[in-house]
Amino acid sequence: MENDAATLYCPNELCQAANPLTHKFCQRCSTPLPKRYLWVLGDSLSVDSAGEILGDRYLIINESVVLDTKPGLSPQTPELENIHPIRPYLRLIPYRLHIPQVYGVIPSTESKLHSEVFLLEKSPILVGNLPQKVRLCEEFTNAWRYAPSMRQLHWLWQIANLWQPFQSEGVASSLLNPYLLRVEGPLLRLLELHSDSKGAPELPQLGEFWQQLREEAKPAIAEFIDQISYQLIQGEIKSCEVLVAVLDQALTELGKSQTATIQIATQTDTGPSRQRNEDACYPPSGTLLSKPPQSNALAIVCDGIGGHEGGNVASNLAIETIQQQVQQLTNVPVEHIEPSVLIADLERAVAIANDKISQRNDSENRQGRKRMGTTLVMALPIAHEMYITHVGDSRAYWITRHGCYQVTLDDDVASREVRLGYAVYREAVQQGGSGSLVQALGMSPSSSLHPTAQRFIIDEDGIFLLTSDGLSDFDRVEDYWETEVLPILTGEENNIVNVVERLVSIANNKNGHDNVTIALVNCRVKYSEPQISLKAVIPEGINIKTVNLTASPQQLTSPETNSEQKTKVVANNLPNRIGKLPLNWLVPLILVATAGVFGYWVMLFRSQYATRTTTPTETVSATQSPKVERSLNNLASGWIIKTNSEITVDKLKLNPESFLEVIDKKPNSQPASGGYDVYLRLCSSPNSASANNLATNPPAPSYQPIKMPLAELRRFAVTVLPPNQASPCDSVSVPKDSLPSTPNPTNNPSATDSKNSSQ
Repeated sequence: MENDAATLYCPNELCQAANPLTHKFCQRCSTPLPKRYLWVLGDSLSVDSAGEILGDRYLIINESVVLDTKPGLSPQTPELENIHPIRPYLRLIPYRLHIPQVYGVIPSTESKLHSEVFLLEKSPILVGNLPQKVRLCEEFTNAWRYAPSMRQLHWLWQIANLWQPFQSEGVASSLLNPYLLRVEGPLLRLLELHSDSKGAPELPQLGEFWQQLREEAKPAIAEFIDQISYQLIQGEIKSCEVLVAVLDQALTELGKSQTATIQIATQTDTGPSRQRNEDACYPPSGTLLSKPPQSNALAIVCDGIGGHEGGNVASNLAIETIQQQVQQLTNVPVEHIEPSVLIADLERAVAIANDKISQRNDSENRQGRKRMGTTLVMALPIAHEMYITHVGDSRAYWITRHGCYQVTLDDDVASREVRLGYAVYREAVQQGGSGSLVQALGMSPSSSLHPTAQRFIIDEDGIFLLTSDGLSDFDRVEDYWETEVLPILTGEENNIVNVVERLVSIANNKNGHDNVTIALVNCRVKYSEPQISLKAVIPEGINIKTVNLTASPQQLTSPETNSEQKTKVVANNLPNRIGKLPLNWLVPLILVATAGVFGYWVMLFRSQYATRTTTPTETVSATQSPKVERSLNNLASGWIIKTNSEITVDKLKLNPESFLEVIDKKPNSQPASGGYDVYLRLCSSPNSASANNLATNPPAPSYQPIKMPLAELRRFAVTVLPPNQASPCDSVSVPKDSLPSTPNPTNNPSATDSKNSSQ
């Protein structure tokens, strides 16, 4: 048993050699040996069982931690009906920088277990010199005592940003539990999530928790902690947006006591198996940029889609456009930059690049798989913050002395399934088409594009690694960051250009299936405690992120117009920016503008999906107007049907607010039926049940086509949503074998098809 416990099997399926736990690389084939220490969620294991093996693979370290000795094998995952207890972990995957993710399960059939046990990966666990010696990261309240003021506020800032998403998933009480709150350097991380069994906590309870931190707060922020706690308890701070804004003001003031030096090195390479390089980067490949002396710093990596049809054109066009837009943004003095407004402007810059590529596709009459596009990931350091924006599956990693963290979530099918709570990630990536993209630049108008923009507080030395999937595939970053990138932070390596070159070599030698592009952003900071006393001031007006990438209704394709209408291009230049307007001017302008625009859309749609709607919808009822009648006649693949009342379709009873997608429409020989049969798939239906089994649980999304005559569809009160309309159907992929035998392709090709064709 001891020999078995001391064995770690090589993940290389052609090798699978047994190795001592102390080895970092396989002694036979030199493959990196991942050491996945997993947190046991559920029944604690017996302390006396340490050193034994569970499920023929999990080495028991202590009552709460096991080590997977066969990391090359897929773990057993929970059944769909048992996924409810772990759903918050899945739906909160965009915040995996702070929370662990579900790795797999150990079934209750294991003799040492009383019930099924879930295993969490990337928990705040530290490993000592001996693999069996593990410990948890330090508790937040203990680490608080000796952290500098910048770090203390940074931790509170992270809690404030997590509060609303945690509250929406019913786990906000986890942020009030000192045992669950751990810190790993600058990052706040949670050991596990606890449900809000006694009701969702509110901001006053958060204020009470923070009030306990005042005694150990640094002098510069002690009074600030007092005031902000009081404002939370008294209800003066009523929302997370206001709370984050108050903390932002304080961090900006503390940031004046911090100096930063930025270095950026880039390189792109065709790779050993490709004929041409479709990737692009900024600064240009081989450049080493330093700030200072340069006044601005920006890094971009793009991975082109479209093969010889123009992937390299799309990636270079995106680089050129975004670099020009961001240059305008960075002309604004740092003290005049509002974080939420800058994020909105970055998203708008991405939209401009997207529409330029889309316009190029339209002007060259590129359709289907011939359309060109690109992924994007960029890093923009501003003062004490780093802004990361991405679309597609090019990634950003944040590397500190404490670990390597992937901070972007791929826009692919697997991540989408996890985010919707349908599957555990390690199960989702095993499915066919899991790596297919759900969005990329240039594939559709910007009104249907949703880039992700994030910001991070930099309070210690760190490196942001931007990379295309030529390096990130097969976990190469996770395998080699410690040997290749960490030496920059420890002082063992001073030349980041050499590091970039070695990473490109690793990508070509270990992967080699694609082009590879890398940008390394090295951030060095120095901070000294300021001799000030901050005050907590509630801003008179909060600039909530309200960038509107939606064109006017006249610019959009309506159900009555040709679906191949060319993409509209967003204005080439961002508006000129000057210093902040006085608040007594700014607040009324914001209120009038947002009330006018959003009020119109809210009244029009009255739906939780209205804020992402890209085209007007039309309601179909038993009394049809000629305009709506033509909409039904024009139904085609990709259109969405939303029920406005209870209906029965193909023996399936659907409640109001159910969504179905049209996957085909075929002519039939019965004029009385409208002359057509419509094939639908069910995407979602709240509390609906089949006609034969009136269960209260909603059915799983139906992938098998539901057939009904067009005339029958006209009898029901439904709403017609044209293609590219935001709906739950965006989040359900369709297996190819579930489609009708003669599918009708859409006129709006997906990024998925284009990405697959380029491979």
